[in-house]
Amino acid sequence: MILNRKNVGVALTIGLLASFGTALAQDGLANLAGKVEIDGSSTVAPISIAVADSFAKKCPKVSVPVLISGTGGGFKRFVIGEIDISDASRPIKKAELESARANAIKFHELPIAYDGLTIAVHRDNKWCNQLTVEQIKKIFRADSAAKRWKDVEPSWPDRDIKIFAPGTDSGTFDYFKEVVASDGAIREDISVSEDDNQLVVGIAETADAIGFFGVAYYMENRDKLKAVSIVSPATGKPVAPTPEAIESGEYAPFSRPLFIYVNAKSFRRPEVRVLVEHYLENAAELSKSVGYVPLPAEVYERAKQLLKNRKTGTCYIDAAGKTVSGKLTDVYKAENLAD
Repeated sequence: MILNRKNVGVALTIGLLASFGTALAQDGLANLAGKVEIDGSSTVAPISIAVADSFAKKCPKVSVPVLISGTGGGFKRFVIGEIDISDASRPIKKAELESARANAIKFHELPIAYDGLTIAVHRDNKWCNQLTVEQIKKIFRADSAAKRWKDVEPSWPDRDIKIFAPGTDSGTFDYFKEVVASDGAIREDISVSEDDNQLVVGIAETADAIGFFGVAYYMENRDKLKAVSIVSPATGKPVAPTPEAIESGEYAPFSRPLFIYVNAKSFRRPEVRVLVEHYLENAAELSKSVGYVPLPAEVYERAKQLLKNRKTGTCYIDAAGKTVSGKLTDVYKAENLAD
């Protein structure tokens, strides 16, 4: 899976808008023209590109430049109205929501898949098969940074740990930091890239490396890397980032939902409406095809209903401005929307 953080021009094939009461004939789909701009998460990008590819035959006149500047980078453009859709590997933050409000940007928040943030090492690493959260903290936190593998576990090699991590504009970095160092900082002596492919290359070519990214990048490169099982804080058992463990939440604490955010004004345009409907109709199948885990059917149905009723806002920040967390099926409900 080679994804560039530059413009990836892709044509979108468009589906019918029956659920929104719009009837477009097949010849209308073929002639529908326009441009839908997407930017944001490198984690979500494989799904967006897969959706785009599935659209290409039916509506070649609708183009979608896909940028990959990280979740934070995408939101920076989204909240000032520069793009139509923002790919996000985390929910929108309070400061981003406030910027959107200040710029009169209303949006639809749509979950599309589950991801399991995957910690990977070089494929020839024979000692690091599993890690506890505490050991992960020892490796990655600034205040307890283990410089050598033996600092994590005395029986491990007396060699420097080489760390590869996403940049700070990445939603993956934000999520990892929240789990590992919510009350502190991630160490700075690491190799950073906004391009997950570069992280894969770095780990694959460095014998004493460790790093993290979305599960799709591991699945695409599992012949080059080794995924480290995470010891569940709940059960004490090591759990690998399999689709079943991610969907059930057993792969804890690194299972998370992925999102697209759609500018409500942009959604009035036919080419954006049909794209988004097709995205939701195909997200389960296409997210699975690129290594992610489909959401429960009920979540996709909630998203479709909220979109049909033109409900805007986020379920992850309440009316008082406090961040909301919890299982997706508990949080993502119409009554929790804050505009």
